[in-house]
Amino acid sequence: MKRTYNVLNTIFIASLCISAAMVLLFETDILPDGVCHTATGAAEFVWATVMELLTICVIPVALRLFRFGSIARRLVSAEALLSWGSLRLLMLCVPMVLNTLLYYMYMNVAFGYMGIILFLCLFFVMPTKARCESEVAKRDVENDK
Repeated sequence: MKRTYNVLNTIFIASLCISAAMVLLFETDILPDGVCHTATGAAEFVWATVMELLTICVIPVALRLFRFGSIARRLVSAEALLSWGSLRLLMLCVPMVLNTLLYYMYMNVAFGYMGIILFLCLFFVMPTKARCESEVAKRDVENDK
């Protein structure tokens, strides 16, 4: 269980550090912002549409992932929790990091808002030792019935 907790926590912290590093680099003008902003904005529109749809779809699925029957039945070991927990974290972390990058590339506040929303959602699935143990233990109790 300790390995599972460490891997999940590493994914969680790494994604926050990557996003924070991007914010720091762009806000201090080490990296230039708005470099992809064009007069037509066609690429920006496509990215905004894709990221809005992805964000809207990923959040409810990630937050309720462990309540789906087929997945809940598989969460009986630390290894299963590692794979499904990693998937759940990555479903939130990858779009968050991408939205952070796209915000600074296009300076479009929609990307910033989506990144903030995904950031806040991460704290509902934050990997703690108690949560990791309870997710597997809860499934063991349900399977014994």
